[in-house]
Amino acid sequence: MSPFTGSASRTPEWRHLLLAVDDGVATVTLARPDRLNALTFGAYADLRDLLAELSRDKSVRALVLGGEGRGFCSGGDVDEIIGATLAMDTAQLLDFNRMTGQVVRAIRECPFPVIAAVHGVAAGAGAVLALAADFRVADPSARFSFLFTRVGLSGGDMGAAYLLPRVVGLGHATRLLMLGDAVRAPEAERIGLISELTDEGKAAEAARTLARRLADGPALAYAQTKALLTSELDMPLAASVELDAATQALLMNGEDYAEFHAAFTEKRPPKWQGR
Repeated sequence: MSPFTGSASRTPEWRHLLLAVDDGVATVTLARPDRLNALTFGAYADLRDLLAELSRDKSVRALVLGGEGRGFCSGGDVDEIIGATLAMDTAQLLDFNRMTGQVVRAIRECPFPVIAAVHGVAAGAGAVLALAADFRVADPSARFSFLFTRVGLSGGDMGAAYLLPRVVGLGHATRLLMLGDAVRAPEAERIGLISELTDEGKAAEAARTLARRLADGPALAYAQTKALLTSELDMPLAASVELDAATQALLMNGEDYAEFHAAFTEKRPPKWQGR
């Protein structure tokens, strides 16, 4: 995303989520614990817009996405979204579904790593938000459910049919998206849906530790690695290795590459600048 901004000022307050930024690590918390952090129209829009703003903010180098209370996110709010969509016409429904997809694209396209800290339920859209993250750190209470067919809709919602087979393979993805069965933490780790399984109640702490490690590392190298992982999913090998070559040539002209050599020569840790 471009770092250049127009006339709009930075949003001073987000009504549908909590944001904290500490020394390069942004923590975004879904904060409707009484509703298991069910998403509303406003929550989707805030996530979309917040990720765009943070992507232009060069001070953010890693982001942790979590949920307040007993779970990560139970998906779209049944009353506020499902009920409302029954009264929408096709154009309105298309606008809504495009917006939810824009949130997933924003997670995949933002220039910093996103870590989902998952405990308890991650269902429906909540499961897809976790899926879209670069890392999923979860504790034993975590359970993922892609519930879209359970409400009579396609399991391929918000990019799930694109992302999930690439994370767990087509066989597991077919089962999870078609049947909507819950996948608990041990199985989720076995099939690759979880990046790190923590002790009970430790997912948020482990996610922050990982975010700190990433934020202290070579930010530009991480950003380009994430961009290549996303871009090359659909590329032939010849195009991929050419893009890799061009990317490495650019990074070899960067300050961090020279800093690594200087630090290695001087037998000290590198001081990464993200440039």
